[in-house]
Amino acid sequence: MSKKAFGSGYFGEWIEDEFGLPAYRYTCDQINDPKAITPINEVWHSKTDHWHQVGNDRLVALASNYGYIQVRQDEGSPKLLNEFDPDHGQYAGGFGYLIDRNQYISTFYPGNGDFFERIFGIGYIRKRVSGIGLIVDQVVFAPYGDDPILISRITVKNNRNKPAHLRWIEYWGCHMYQFSPDAYLNAMNKKNVSLTRKYRREFSEQFTHEFKLINGNEGLMESKIFKDRKSQKRSTAPKAVIRDMNPPMTLLISMDAKADGFSTDSSSFFGKGGVESPDGLKKSLDSNITLSDNKSAMLLERKIQLNPNENKTMYFAYGYIPEGFEIESLLNKYKKDLNQIWETSCEYWKKNRIDLVIPDDSWIRRELLWHNYYLRGSMTYDSYFKEYILSQGQVYQYIIGFQGALRDPMQHVLPFIYSQPEIVKNIIRYILKTIKPNGEIPYGIMGSGMILPVPYKPSDQQMWLLWLVSEYILATRDIDFLDEKVPIYPVYGRNVIRNTIKDLLLSCYGYFTKILGTGRHGLQRISNGDWNDGVIIGYISEEKQDEVIKHGESVLNAAMASYTIRLFGEMLNFFGDTENSENVIQYANDQRQAVHAQWNGKWFKRAWLTEDIGWIGQDQLWLEPQPWAIIGGAVDSDQMKILVASIDELLRQPSKIGARLLSKGIDAMKEELGMRVNGGIWPSINGTLIWALSLVDRNMAWDEWKKNTLAFHAENYPEVWYGIWSGPDVYNSDLSKYPGQTHFSEDLISSNKKEGEPIYDETFGVNWTDFPIMDLHPHAWSIYNTIHLIGAKFTLEGVELTPILPKDEYKFSSPILGFEKSKKGYSGWYSPLDEGTWMISLTLEREDLQARLSLKINDKEEKVVIEDGKITFRGGSKPNKPLRWEVMKY
Repeated sequence: MSKKAFGSGYFGEWIEDEFGLPAYRYTCDQINDPKAITPINEVWHSKTDHWHQVGNDRLVALASNYGYIQVRQDEGSPKLLNEFDPDHGQYAGGFGYLIDRNQYISTFYPGNGDFFERIFGIGYIRKRVSGIGLIVDQVVFAPYGDDPILISRITVKNNRNKPAHLRWIEYWGCHMYQFSPDAYLNAMNKKNVSLTRKYRREFSEQFTHEFKLINGNEGLMESKIFKDRKSQKRSTAPKAVIRDMNPPMTLLISMDAKADGFSTDSSSFFGKGGVESPDGLKKSLDSNITLSDNKSAMLLERKIQLNPNENKTMYFAYGYIPEGFEIESLLNKYKKDLNQIWETSCEYWKKNRIDLVIPDDSWIRRELLWHNYYLRGSMTYDSYFKEYILSQGQVYQYIIGFQGALRDPMQHVLPFIYSQPEIVKNIIRYILKTIKPNGEIPYGIMGSGMILPVPYKPSDQQMWLLWLVSEYILATRDIDFLDEKVPIYPVYGRNVIRNTIKDLLLSCYGYFTKILGTGRHGLQRISNGDWNDGVIIGYISEEKQDEVIKHGESVLNAAMASYTIRLFGEMLNFFGDTENSENVIQYANDQRQAVHAQWNGKWFKRAWLTEDIGWIGQDQLWLEPQPWAIIGGAVDSDQMKILVASIDELLRQPSKIGARLLSKGIDAMKEELGMRVNGGIWPSINGTLIWALSLVDRNMAWDEWKKNTLAFHAENYPEVWYGIWSGPDVYNSDLSKYPGQTHFSEDLISSNKKEGEPIYDETFGVNWTDFPIMDLHPHAWSIYNTIHLIGAKFTLEGVELTPILPKDEYKFSSPILGFEKSKKGYSGWYSPLDEGTWMISLTLEREDLQARLSLKINDKEEKVVIEDGKITFRGGSKPNKPLRWEVMKY
């Protein structure tokens, strides 16, 4: 047996598909293999369900290892269009049945055949089933781009020695499931989070369904109508709502030929046999579309005649019709070249992305390709703010039902600065449209355009915005973007405030510096939380929290401000606003000095809370502020060695998969030891650690980058399925009894728990294992940190490069920036969006600088100038015409 590819884990193996893209061949028999069981609250789904994302810029589909697919769309409010709820006869969709009289095979696992293969690919799931002398090969994929549609491609082959007269039935459900947070909050108030799904289902059951035929027997169109009220046309000015009362129409179309039969009666179709052996397979579909209750679905039938060894391919389309789309034009777009759509879509996923190629480490390129897909493929469209959004996903979106915290999409989009600038501008506009006139950014959004009512008042979110915009402007030189006008919340109405992006940023800066401001130690104040939602709420008793809000200070905020606020000042200088720039940079310098004063001899303290409580982080190491102290320049040379050694010894070395948040657990926290903020492993914090280490210890930075990859998690915890192809925002550390997994209540595996007893976690009410996948932090930070591995820093004049990757040869590439190290020398390019002449600074090792070197700038020989250990030169670029350079040894 051949050895699996590195990072494959227990549940399958990484392969390369026919398009040269990475894919995961899932081989686990989850029905019979106990290793497939996840400790979850089974009200949400089966404990053996494992998912893969199938998405594009508009929708996200959840593809299960059982073969069914649920489609999420966000216009009107985030929801599943076709819930999987077998207890109520709803099976989502995305699978079908190949029937030969009284025999059949299915693409719903296990399929009633001899063989069932599942492949999780970039933008698709593939299911191959064989049995009764027949083969079904079904690929369901989301075409690259912005269209609200999935294509189901079914190839049927007759392996018999005689002709076969067959039927194929394609199934897609239409029972909606809205992620309404009020249902979750009501369930939390009753201390039984399991009621959430019941409340959401009861709301969906208030809709009736109407079906129409499209172009004769081409397919079906479904409309959802609330109670007895007819659907109303959406207004041009959306209203903020918690639920979508007018969800979009859905459709199921036979693309390459008209259907031979159809039905909407899923109750009769599945009958007593259920999804594994439906009663309706015994006869042709009844062509009845009058059913309107919650047992309805969309089923299409095609008849197939195949000679021996002959095969035939059919195409179906499932999707929805949001505002701005028209059915006929959407379908015609894909009917033109059906046989090439999948390949063309896959080819697009190779383009416009960050790439890192290291000889003999092919898994790294695989990982980055995969991360890029999972990151961009999770994007959806918000019809209230009329912008695209990169929701954090995971339990936040799919269980609790909100989009937040708003700092998160600003992290997720950082890699796209260098590959997809338009996506960055979408996210920036989205965030700006949520802010209040005073510059406050809410914690999160729920429903469609509604501010999430939570006690969290984070004190850090303005920094994420100022950092994101500043890095975007300095990297791309898209200075005109700052003059674009954007409306702020509530976005619509006569009195809405509309201002330039630059002025809105200054408003956010004013909120950060004047309303939040600093405390007695000169440190930025903490409110009731910074990045860490649990540093106050869940840690400090409620009666003391008001005093903390008044007086508490955050070393993390101050350390982060040392860099992000300074970067904002540098960006303002580049824009030409020197007066504001000087004041902003001075504020950042003051924060840096305030952080420097909080050195305890081994690390920096975490926060000052009140006179009574005093400092936290004095006797134990909290990771969060340490990387920012390094990045922001608050650490002197004597402190640096001690700090890095402390981080390495207390946080990095005990962990196999990245540094943990704390050197030891905190008994006062509600979180279990080693889980979540009580010492868990957070990719979003370790991303800053990798960046900080890249400035001081190249080998440690590279080691930390690798330890935070999917591949390293799979190698160290191969029997934890999440973490192989996607994962959560936090893993349990070695402090936990369950390292490598994510948070769950021990009640789930306790023999003392009574049957039917509610499962309740005091903090959120849910287990992270309830949906432990499709969080964007591990995908985004692994890509973004490659910028730090090549040591790229954007300045007023151009780019500084201090390559630290401890490899003899590698190539980093993106549409904005490129860098290559070879045995012959170094080369690269810089391609900002605006024309200009830029200074490139290249810091190299002493032995490289002592070699005989040549320099080419835009194919022209130039003199090599070395100053202070750097090679510096200038060159021009124009849009789509990069500044290209090479420094070679001879």
